[in-house]
Amino acid sequence: MNLVEHYTNLYKDAIQKIEADSYQTDRLMDSVDNRSGLTLIIRPNIKVKNNIQLFLDDLKAIEPDQYYYRGSDLHVTVLAIISCYIGFDLSQILLADYVALIKKSIAGQKYFEIEFKGVTASPSCIMIQGFLNNRTLNDIRDSLRVNFKSSNLQQSIDQRYSLQTAHSTVVRFRNRFTKKDEFIKVLEKYRNFYFGTITVDALELVHNDWYQRKENVKELYRFNF
Repeated sequence: MNLVEHYTNLYKDAIQKIEADSYQTDRLMDSVDNRSGLTLIIRPNIKVKNNIQLFLDDLKAIEPDQYYYRGSDLHVTVLAIISCYIGFDLSQILLADYVALIKKSIAGQKYFEIEFKGVTASPSCIMIQGFLNNRTLNDIRDSLRVNFKSSNLQQSIDQRYSLQTAHSTVVRFRNRFTKKDEFIKVLEKYRNFYFGTITVDALELVHNDWYQRKENVKELYRFNF
């Protein structure tokens, strides 16, 4: 996949929808949301988080009623092993089996880098673009897909869509825009902004809610390369 082209196409489509008032708002965000799941994630470092927060501060000044991710909640999804749904509980699974299968899937892999540069969007959110320096993350995902789908473990990998990027979602649309033109101008300002590069030397398996909010996330296992 050509990530530059993919992110650009996403951005152009989203901006058109925002301008046409055909974007999507999340109606569940302010209600009691009992969805949870099992996800393998990457955490950005402090420098990247701080740069992202500066960007979010600029957006908040214009559209304060949207949902902005806190630094503690920022992440890149490696794979949603069990997509969030109402009723999922850790007691339903044997965690040791999941840990063993993930260890098998990442065996022999080495650390890799993600460069966070520029912003893109969808009709429902704003994302930081992530670019990979090699195929390691793709290889890890492919190995996880094969091993989980050939196992008897509960999983819902790729049921929503097949994840191929290394983006980080940082804003979700909670309310209708009041100053969408100014909001878009800030997006344009940061369209190619360099947020920083991280060296990924660990993956976290977490039990999480839909928004990866710190108070609802439990780290279950840390896989070091």
